[in-house]
Amino acid sequence: MTSPADVPHLTPNQINALVVLMVEARRVSNVELKELAGFTLTGQDNRKLVDLGLVETDRTHRPFAHELTDEGWRVVRHLHTSTPPKQGGSTTRSLFVVLSNLHRSLDRLRISHGDFFKQTDAPATASATEVEALVRAAYRELAAAPGAWVGLADVRDRLADTDRASLDAALRAMVGQEDVRIIPVANTKSLTTRDRAAAVRIGNEDNHALAIGAA
Repeated sequence: MTSPADVPHLTPNQINALVVLMVEARRVSNVELKELAGFTLTGQDNRKLVDLGLVETDRTHRPFAHELTDEGWRVVRHLHTSTPPKQGGSTTRSLFVVLSNLHRSLDRLRISHGDFFKQTDAPATASATEVEALVRAAYRELAAAPGAWVGLADVRDRLADTDRASLDAALRAMVGQEDVRIIPVANTKSLTTRDRAAAVRIGNEDNHALAIGAA
């Protein structure tokens, strides 16, 4: 049985990060963490969780994204066996009560935390031709004129119901077409968090703007 000694001392924010990553059961970017829970996993909190081997952080592009390791899953399953940090107050103590009851219920049902939170409802994906048509339609609505530059963040907003992987694949395929240009923004300081999150990786760089039509 896991004892409190098996669970490292963590701050309330580190605990919250582990719990959110557990219930999402997938890689979560800092932008998504901010939207879901009102905070990002950065600085010392991120370093400690990575150093402890509880979280794996993808730093290859921004926003950084985080996912629980096997050790992270083990620790978050048994957080309730440790003493809640005093800094967290009643909110953290209430979270520990929820975790304790969750653990007991899943143990009774003989279901693992990973299986319980596993993402199972994969969104239906459109064909490459259908997604390209959606991109071109969104571009026509957004562009001031054919060939004008449009931010990928705006395109993604218009196509919010489209699976991201399918949309990225369509954008990469469209780059090879004569009337399509997708480029990075040269002045990276001008990019917002929204722009960075919407970038599509092509080759070795993140690209942020789309133009369709004669230059």
